[in-house]
Amino acid sequence: MVTIDQNVRLAAAGDMAAFGELYGQYYRRVYSLCLRMTRSVSDAEDLTQNIFVQLFRKLKTYRGESAFSTWLHRLTVNEVLMHFRKPAVRNERTTEDGTTPLQVLGGTQNPRRMSVVDRISLDEAIRQLPPGYRAVFILHDVVGYDHDQIGQMLGCAIGTSKSQLHKARMRLRTLLNQRARLRGVRRRQHASSLSLSDPRQLAW
Repeated sequence: MVTIDQNVRLAAAGDMAAFGELYGQYYRRVYSLCLRMTRSVSDAEDLTQNIFVQLFRKLKTYRGESAFSTWLHRLTVNEVLMHFRKPAVRNERTTEDGTTPLQVLGGTQNPRRMSVVDRISLDEAIRQLPPGYRAVFILHDVVGYDHDQIGQMLGCAIGTSKSQLHKARMRLRTLLNQRARLRGVRRRQHASSLSLSDPRQLAW
């Protein structure tokens, strides 16, 4: 049975069959990470294809100093961050000031334990974050990198990473509270309409 290490060596030498094996094994991981970071199916699909093109070109630079999966993970993150730096995406950023985060946004640490409605709301709220905030939030709170690693990836100071994370969490808290209030209003309106449509509730 051919091992991953052998596939990497063969693919780096131009063996397309071996590269196809790597593609089949790692496609879902790369796509899932792109989707978590961009919150866009179309962007994740495009980025995944670009990443495997880059992978084919850069395989010869892989020296085995870290696990291949780790190396590919870093390549994926860098490609997504380059996507965030594109002018059309970068222009969405804001210039709000923030301070060091004091606490994690409640309920986001373990999305599996959130209700379906809350998970949908969180996903939609993350998608509304400016790219700079979204990148730091995903890298820290979803993927699990620390601020030192994020600073190296983004080319920024650790303090900047902490500040961006704080602002992302505050923005998410505001967006989620707004959505919660809107859901409450809609529920009351729905209950009111049901009551008025029930003949037993009508006065004669």
